[in-house]
Amino acid sequence: MPSLCRDCPHHSQADFRLCPACGSRRTVSHPALFSLFIAHMDADAFYASIEKRDRPELLTKPVIIGGGKRGVVSTACYIARTRGVRSAMPMFKALAACPDAVVIKPDMAKYVAAGRELRAMMQALTPLVQPLSIDEAAMDLSGTEALHRAPPAVVLARFAREVEAKLGVTLSIGLAPNRLLAKLAAERDKPRGFAVTSQEEAMALLAGSPVSLLPGIGPAAEKRLAVHGFRQLGQLQGLSHADAVMLLGEDGPALVARARGEDNRRVNPERETKSVSAETTFNSDIADLAELESVLWRLCEKLVRRLREQEFSAGGVVLKLKTASFAIRTRNTRLPSPSLLPDTLFAAAKPLLAREADGTKFRLIGIGANPLRPASEADQGDLADPDAPRRKAGWQAVEALRARFGDAAVVRGRGLRPKV
Repeated sequence: MPSLCRDCPHHSQADFRLCPACGSRRTVSHPALFSLFIAHMDADAFYASIEKRDRPELLTKPVIIGGGKRGVVSTACYIARTRGVRSAMPMFKALAACPDAVVIKPDMAKYVAAGRELRAMMQALTPLVQPLSIDEAAMDLSGTEALHRAPPAVVLARFAREVEAKLGVTLSIGLAPNRLLAKLAAERDKPRGFAVTSQEEAMALLAGSPVSLLPGIGPAAEKRLAVHGFRQLGQLQGLSHADAVMLLGEDGPALVARARGEDNRRVNPERETKSVSAETTFNSDIADLAELESVLWRLCEKLVRRLREQEFSAGGVVLKLKTASFAIRTRNTRLPSPSLLPDTLFAAAKPLLAREADGTKFRLIGIGANPLRPASEADQGDLADPDAPRRKAGWQAVEALRARFGDAAVVRGRGLRPKV
């Protein structure tokens, strides 16, 4: 059986559990090991790993990346995860589960820089890299064996070692015939994993798994499927096309195909980012409209910076609010023309906020841009807004001063309220 050492990485058509070259037990064997070329790469606890890389004294300690007691967990290292800490968990629950955790506020600039390095290293292997997040991507290595003088499995093992050495983070890799199976394989063997799944074994491997294993099946969809008696993927696998439509609607056949491990999506390096956003959780709930507007303004400024960094502009805005009882409210509106001006985004979001600020106490506010447009289309001016180019030039001057002297160099009056 084809086998590979993940440490050397020695490889052979002969089966081995102990590497004959270096003695490592970190080996992988699979009949299809050297014939598969779709991979899913996921960095392990990326933010926490970057912090531990930069602060070696934290290596053996539980680390949580997140904001204040009323915030949520962005990432937890695997030591903290063994204590029950999970991403998106409220901080107060995380600290109750792991009171000795070291809590670090996210440093997105540092994480984005590391993410870009990681992506550049992936693109050196193949041009077919589809980023899924800052630390996660699908890769198609078909046709690269002659270039790298090794099958994709060996190339990926070498790549994981190189990333560990250069970036100080570990990877979990899934190798399969399609994107769905590759993603599920990567999740099966975390952290620092390397799992392989073939199409032939997919149905048997998935049959006993809960329906929630499939990406996109959240709690609501899980409940809807349970109503029809579907709790495990094996219960979906045998449905005919007609039965899938009758019981589950138009999307039923696609769901059944995924339950069987079938996926015809290609790795698409041109996949577009769908939205860019900025949000904050308050230290104490806020109901006052003026206070909410002050925070909204600062978020609009932050959103514009993020859009510019990614070479986008906003074609519309999405307001996000979370009430004190954790209910989510989202409201959106389109802009007359794309913009990269915080005052334009603020003017569009302000009436959305005013309609929601009816005395309700909120614990979180956020602002997002959707749809996204190219930055080159922003604030060109027209008959409806002939002043846009002048305001654009004015804001660019403000940004230039801030880049040179710091964010406090120029502050708009509406942003002077105490931060929350």
